[in-house]
Amino acid sequence: MTHPPAAPRALLPLLALTVLAGTAGCAVRDEPRPRWFSATASVSPASPAVEQPAGPGAGLAEEKARAALITETDLGEPWIPTRGARTWRDGLLKATTEDPECRRLLDALYTEELFGTPEGPGATAAFDSAGTDAQLHYRVAGHPPADVDRTLDWLRSMPGRCGEFTASTTRGGVQGVEVGDLPLPPVGDARQALRVTLAGETEEGELTYLTMDIAGVRVGEEAIVVTHGGLDEVDADVTQEAVRLGAQRLAELGKQGRAQI
Repeated sequence: MTHPPAAPRALLPLLALTVLAGTAGCAVRDEPRPRWFSATASVSPASPAVEQPAGPGAGLAEEKARAALITETDLGEPWIPTRGARTWRDGLLKATTEDPECRRLLDALYTEELFGTPEGPGATAAFDSAGTDAQLHYRVAGHPPADVDRTLDWLRSMPGRCGEFTASTTRGGVQGVEVGDLPLPPVGDARQALRVTLAGETEEGELTYLTMDIAGVRVGEEAIVVTHGGLDEVDADVTQEAVRLGAQRLAELGKQGRAQI
């Protein structure tokens, strides 16, 4: 079994990597990847996407949303601005299951709309890990704190409610899904993260193993969603550092805003 690559220097020192180990999981990861799992050639905008707000004070809100984003410089090598969605998103992550709560979790992983439609402007940034198929998405937007906290409580219940279940992809594949807690640094007002693994095989009988981290953090009246996934090793410390940097940046922007009042 191969070992995870060393974390980039820009991310050290970091929290310890959360490891989901197991003989079956290692065997699946060691299998060659099907060709259709390579990255797509679709192109995303080079600049971060920001929902255009309307009304008085919209410019300041948009500026704050952009300033709250993390960048590829924050992540360090090998992270670069994304070139487009990975094909494993539709091939494996677009799936369903009978239990409505487990199905809601799968939908949140795929749509990345963990907290629903934001009340105000939001911004997104997406990054690819050069040389691998890993991808990290970062979103920040305004949401009612009570709604965010309820969603984080729901997310916290998932390992107990949906620790292991079976899901079917839109292509007819069957996957075994495992859900576990992912520790986060003590940032923001409330936080929760999960590591989700989906193991199965393609119609041709080729083994697949997808790892997805999903993290939600509330900082005042704003919320951050981080998703980080791939078919090879997915470093939990990258997810944790993205959360730490983003929450600290958002908190600092909040302090600056209050100081200007």
